Amino acid sequence: MDQLIPIASKLQDVLGAVGQNTQLDLPQIVVVGGQSSGKSSVLEGLVGRSFLPRGTGIVTRRPLILQLVNTAHSNFSLDNEDEYYDTSRFEANPGTLDNKEEWGEFLHIPGKKFHKFQDIRNEIVRETDRSTGGNKGISHDPIGLKIFSPNVLALTLVDLPGMTKVPVGDQPDNIEEQIHDMILHFISNPNAIILAVTAANTDVANSDALQLAKAADPYGNRTIGVLTKLDLMDPGTDASEVLNNQLIPLRKGYIGVVNRGQKDINEDLSVRDGLKKEEEFFKHHPVYGRDKHLLAKCGTQTLAKNLNVILMHHIREVLPDVKNRISGMMNEVNSELEALGSPDEGMSKNALGGTLLGLLSKFANNFASIIDGRGGELNNGSNSRNLAMIELFGGARINYIFNDIFAPSLMTVGPFDGLTDDEVRTTIMNANGTRRALFVPEISFDILVRRQIARLEQPGIQCVDLVYEELQRIALQSEPKELARFPYLKERMVDVVSMLLKRCMSPTQMMVSNIVKIELAYLNTSHPDFIGGSRAVANSMQRKQEAEQRGSAGGTGAPQTPGSSYYNADEEDGAETPYGDANGGIMNFIFRGGKSPPPEKQHTPGGPPQVVHLPQVPPTMKQTDFPISDREVTEVQVIKTLIESYFRVVRKTFIDMVPKTIMYFLVNHVKDALQNELVSELYRENEIMGLMKEAEDVAQKRSTCSEMKDLLSKALEIVNEVRDFNTFSQQAE
Repeated sequence: MDQLIPIASKLQDVLGAVGQNTQLDLPQIVVVGGQSSGKSSVLEGLVGRSFLPRGTGIVTRRPLILQLVNTAHSNFSLDNEDEYYDTSRFEANPGTLDNKEEWGEFLHIPGKKFHKFQDIRNEIVRETDRSTGGNKGISHDPIGLKIFSPNVLALTLVDLPGMTKVPVGDQPDNIEEQIHDMILHFISNPNAIILAVTAANTDVANSDALQLAKAADPYGNRTIGVLTKLDLMDPGTDASEVLNNQLIPLRKGYIGVVNRGQKDINEDLSVRDGLKKEEEFFKHHPVYGRDKHLLAKCGTQTLAKNLNVILMHHIREVLPDVKNRISGMMNEVNSELEALGSPDEGMSKNALGGTLLGLLSKFANNFASIIDGRGGELNNGSNSRNLAMIELFGGARINYIFNDIFAPSLMTVGPFDGLTDDEVRTTIMNANGTRRALFVPEISFDILVRRQIARLEQPGIQCVDLVYEELQRIALQSEPKELARFPYLKERMVDVVSMLLKRCMSPTQMMVSNIVKIELAYLNTSHPDFIGGSRAVANSMQRKQEAEQRGSAGGTGAPQTPGSSYYNADEEDGAETPYGDANGGIMNFIFRGGKSPPPEKQHTPGGPPQVVHLPQVPPTMKQTDFPISDREVTEVQVIKTLIESYFRVVRKTFIDMVPKTIMYFLVNHVKDALQNELVSELYRENEIMGLMKEAEDVAQKRSTCSEMKDLLSKALEIVNEVRDFNTFSQQAE
């Protein structure tokens, strides 16, 4: 995998250098096969190192999870390209790891580094025996091994026990079932590439490895068939039918390999020499060597190249996300560099003054544009570009305050909130003065409706406060990014805007209060939307008649008792008494009396005259102490109808006028006067140098951004290099 190692290493370096946590998350390579089928040899051929225990029978008795960790330095540089491709250290001494940059670590011995593969192999055997004993026992507990090297691909390789059917030694009776479940556990991972290893000198149709692979990967999207021991087939036979994918078809086909035999291992034949020996075998084979199509499906190098294709496709799947992140970071860095500008050392006062005027003008234009909905340059951190698509801002928020907060809140204010019928009744009685009014006294309507209208003032003032806070928010969003360079100018600009807003705040609040005072100053009872007195009385009479009709339909009439509008003591005689029409006005005429005269006491003729004693006047008199008469019920209904009608008229006007007032006295005034205010307060010759002084950390930020821009440019080059990497041409070589 020498072709893929530098590409993946560079890409991983890019991700680390630009501060991204994205990992390539390359697939696991899980080797599955029968006992002594050559699984471990295939794995060693892919890694390029000999580090697994070897022998006859069942040698791998615990799962070995081998993690290859690429330790190439994260200081990304194109100048070190050759270093990524350098694999000479593998070739110089294949049995020894580089003491400085390469080592192995076991998870069960954290912190201990193994620098020789023989020591790693011995530790695998020792740890296996510790868990399973020395008599062929197996264990599901995996051995974790990490190989740290700058010359490996960041992969996870899994070597599993070979499938067997007959237990030997200390193996349990259900050894076949246990190994079957163990293998399925690993190959069921959708991120695993299955290498189904089958010895070529056995019947492929009976391959347990292919059967298990089909169970976990029924569509064959991640299964590669591997035929081993092609050199051990009987003379005159070959595996061409299987390699041509004719016997048991696999989507990714089959690869034939020749591993090092036990004799080669005993003679300490290196993996590299074993690969050369394998190449010579296929090249001079009477069948494989003469058919280029078959030869292209033979050899460990071919298997590695096929894995290269799969892994590169996986890398390419994550490339769009990586490139989008890098491009986004590049845009942000460019924007920040533009905001930081060029160093102002040596600039003349006139040049600084021009820069100052430009910043003031840009701020005022941004402020107006954000309010008017024309966009503008938003200063809202990393979300500034997407703010318009994520949430409301600027003028839209002010519109929301007017139409979704202020108006609905005022519509919930009822005309009788905090006003009871008893209070209305008492007010009417007090408005009569020393004599009962001929009609419902208007002064009671005047008193009560003014009280209710005055309650509208406070919500109007609160609306002004909300818009004021929103304008402060808009002012912060309107700050040009270049303003971050000049902290003193930014501070002064904030002060000027705050003072302007406060100056406009008072007249706006006063005008809102004046709207209420104007309504209280003159009650326009001739308003076309006002119901008027005659219609109010007619409505009350209509409701009264409907109530009487409902009472008659129910078989019950109004009680004929004193105080009832249906009772008059002298009605039959037609006499008019002080309690009838003569002194009660039109309302008594409508309701025939109101209060009946007290019954006359019978006197004995000739008796002595009696002295009349009046009762004491109570210190506190309440109208609620007396039962309400029908006249009073109607009077209350009439007054409430008038109050409700006029209050709705005023409320409608108030809801309409308050936003107009705020827009004229506050929003538009600030928007129109902002630039002149900023120039008059800040553009002063004796203050320009102080205002345009850069912050101390600006130079450092500018340098950091420049370095990050260069790094991101190189990162994009690497991403494009990976994108353009032609795995198929590499496979064909």
